[in-house]
Amino acid sequence: MTSAIEIRGLTKAFRTPAGIVRAVDGLDLTVAPGEVVAFLGPNGAGKSTTLDMLLGLLKPDSGHVALFGGPPDRAIAAGRVSAVLQSGGLLPDLTVAETVRLVACLHANPRPAREVLLRAGIDDIAERMVGKCSGGQQQRLRFALALLPNPDLLVLDEPTTGMDVEGRRDFWNAIRADARAGRTVLFATHYLDEADAYADRIVLVRNGTVVADGSAAEIKNLASGRVVSATLPDADRERLLALPGVDSVETRGDRILVHTKDSDAVARYLLHATAAVDLEVTGRNLEDAFLTLTGGH
Repeated sequence: MTSAIEIRGLTKAFRTPAGIVRAVDGLDLTVAPGEVVAFLGPNGAGKSTTLDMLLGLLKPDSGHVALFGGPPDRAIAAGRVSAVLQSGGLLPDLTVAETVRLVACLHANPRPAREVLLRAGIDDIAERMVGKCSGGQQQRLRFALALLPNPDLLVLDEPTTGMDVEGRRDFWNAIRADARAGRTVLFATHYLDEADAYADRIVLVRNGTVVADGSAAEIKNLASGRVVSATLPDADRERLLALPGVDSVETRGDRILVHTKDSDAVARYLLHATAAVDLEVTGRNLEDAFLTLTGGH
């Protein structure tokens, strides 16, 4: 099966007053049709630069980018690719519906305006001026515009910025429904809960290259160890830090959180040598893995 996205050895450097900065440094990525892939990394990791090169908005210094087996411009011209980026010009003096109808004229076979407004959840504000829309509503409008050509690939860069919790949930439910119908989605986000809940696969990047690639469960497992928490007023942090396998100890009021590679040893100590109560043992979450794998250590 032809990959929806095929990136090999991608590089891009920029000249700055401080010298040459390599934003993307030999990045490789393959995405199969129908996958929902979260593209995560800290600020400056090269995510937006990679997406810009993927969409043909920026020319790579070296490397290979293909969408559905051909050059990006061919797939984009055929209406197979759409994007929702962090910024983008919207005319404030048009209504939401007028904006959709205007952009629809640029496509050979656009979806009906009413359909994309419903899919984006903004049909109820169709007659509102764009300038009067909230940031989250404008992001939904960009999503509606991206749906007009009925693309096979959606590229999303921080798509839910400005949306409330309900709006974010509705947005991702719509994305998952599209994915079940075969649409491929690649998205960058700072909301790790979105990646955990909605992505089939998570790709972590640091310093312009991929450092981890797998399911949410596989990525979490890369952050070794567990967290043992308990209620223990006046806990002896130094004694806990001296236990085998303990990486760090946090205190939150009367509650302690012990990050350890040997949760059994910590639990035995707390239960038999202290007055700890309400003990819990949990695995590391996606945030722990993100910080471990992208923190530069």
